[in-house]
Amino acid sequence: MPEPTTLRTVLADYPHTKPLKNGEVTSPSVELDFTAVSPVHKAFAPMVRDEAYDLSELAIVTALQAIAYGRPVVLLPAVVASRFQRGCLIAHASRPVDPAALKGKRIGVRAFTQTTGMWVRAHLTEDFGLASRDIHWLTRDGAHVAEYQDPDFVEHGVGDASLPDLLREGRIDATILGNDLPEGDEFVRVIPDAATRDEQWWREHGFMPINHMVVAGESVSRRDPGAVREAYELLRRADATVEQPAGAPVPTVFGFERLSGPIELIVDACLEQGLLPRRLDADEVFAPARRILG
Repeated sequence: MPEPTTLRTVLADYPHTKPLKNGEVTSPSVELDFTAVSPVHKAFAPMVRDEAYDLSELAIVTALQAIAYGRPVVLLPAVVASRFQRGCLIAHASRPVDPAALKGKRIGVRAFTQTTGMWVRAHLTEDFGLASRDIHWLTRDGAHVAEYQDPDFVEHGVGDASLPDLLREGRIDATILGNDLPEGDEFVRVIPDAATRDEQWWREHGFMPINHMVVAGESVSRRDPGAVREAYELLRRADATVEQPAGAPVPTVFGFERLSGPIELIVDACLEQGLLPRRLDADEVFAPARRILG
């Protein structure tokens, strides 16, 4: 029997990736050689700029930008991380702000291209009629895709202070945080009924807001498409080992048909926010993966 193909892989730790990492789900033809990157977003720029890995988790905004700018990645129809986003917009408890009154305010976010920020801006547009340009955005990091430049209503460079510290000092009116949301009562949600609105959104659209999907490198996709197909099947098999509550939103989605609508909704939001240089459709986004997966 030939030796298995080894794929350099970056995936964060989730219930549905654990079976791949602990050897519960394996393949005789493909071996996933995991590289630990924490936080996982630090793998995104090397992946889209230098094709540093064969298989990698990637934020959906970064993936769409990579496709639009011709970077060497193939987006697979595999969502590995989703979450509700409205609760990620916070203010200092001593200076709460009404979400309907955010026009002209200053909001901090790690990067304008951060997917959590994209979703929060989309929800502000949906819920309160606020265009992205209506708000002054302050960022610390640039885009993972080097060709992209932030719009003119985005200010880059907030010094050494953390986003929570900027809130404490009153230098910004609100901030968007992701998995690093602080505990305690020092900060409050800007959208007080975030959970109710999120559930209504899920019932209307049928999926959780997508954060991270999986991409394969263009080189390995050309050199060994069979290995990419097998890696995709490994992802599906590992996900199937996780029991999901019936009738509840789940963070993982697989399949071209299930993801075509969500992708086009995300593209619309990205265009409104100045995150893409041109319109993409689901056929273009998934064309390379369809050639590989069939």
